[in-house]
Amino acid sequence: MVSSGRVETPIQSCPGTIQEPRSPSRQGRGIVAAAGFRPAWWLPGPHLQTLWAALARPRPRLPLRWETVPLPDGDFLELAWVAGVGTGPVVLVLHGLEGSARSPYAAGLAARLAAAGLRPAVMHLRGCGRRPNRGPCLYHSGMTGDLRAVLARLAATGRPAAAAVGYSLGGNLLLKHLGEAGAAAGLHAAVAVSVPFELAACARRIRVGFSRVYERALLRHMRRSVRRRLACVPLPGIGAVRLRGLASLRAFDAAVTAPLHGFAGVDDYYARASCRPWLGRIRVPTLILHAADDPFVPPEAIPAPDELAPAVRLELAHRGGHVGFVAGASPLRPRWWLEGRILDFLLERLAGSS
Repeated sequence: MVSSGRVETPIQSCPGTIQEPRSPSRQGRGIVAAAGFRPAWWLPGPHLQTLWAALARPRPRLPLRWETVPLPDGDFLELAWVAGVGTGPVVLVLHGLEGSARSPYAAGLAARLAAAGLRPAVMHLRGCGRRPNRGPCLYHSGMTGDLRAVLARLAATGRPAAAAVGYSLGGNLLLKHLGEAGAAAGLHAAVAVSVPFELAACARRIRVGFSRVYERALLRHMRRSVRRRLACVPLPGIGAVRLRGLASLRAFDAAVTAPLHGFAGVDDYYARASCRPWLGRIRVPTLILHAADDPFVPPEAIPAPDELAPAVRLELAHRGGHVGFVAGASPLRPRWWLEGRILDFLLERLAGSS
């Protein structure tokens, strides 16, 4: 199952990763329903929900088996499989910005899926795995070509993914792929959590109030990732950028993400990488879980029913924060509601899959 990691294809430039048309159309009317989530009384407000889930949650220790997936441009991605799991349906897990299999939400879901007899594999975006990537690209919210390559690889090696679950940036990436591919998306079911549906609006929202704490933390990780990559391979036009001076996500995307990946500018990147215009084209049964008080996503960025395809169900909670959704009667016995809801949906949709 584990590739040797050898890559024969010469590295190509990043602009080749942009393959999507600019103007998707809207079709259909999906469902927006109230989520059955009751937040823990001891975690009032979006920030406590968000921070507790990210910082206070114990991370399950999982035995992982790593696989290298070669990409068409000569670079690679890494999958982290939970070792010792049976032959159930494969579920691909897509992490969020600067996440990995070590992220509490990814490890927690992987453990829950494995316990239910499913085969989870965490897909690490470029530069987020164990080894630094060798190509001139980083990753971004709309880089669906990499997801397509992983799905094709799994299918070609007799392990087709039955479903995928994406968190935050990974959720945007997953939904955009589903909209681009339509009925040919290669999945039987999908779940997206705490999605930044409209990137420009989210870049503005994270600059407001306490949310700037999250922005500063993310920027520290992003600058560190770029420096780590620069120590191994040059990034076109990035060496002269003063990373420390990039004080906002928008400034980082304007100086690094957009030019490195061939976009005309940061606004072009945000417009073309956002999943919101693609939600009406989704044909795979898809569940979106979101909180109205998400400190990363303003309410106006949350899609309306007429933007969603009939295959899409958006369950919206009044509270829950960003990838939070912590329930339970006591801090000593928190309940991770997201994982239960995700598992219920997948088991219902994947009944009979192998």
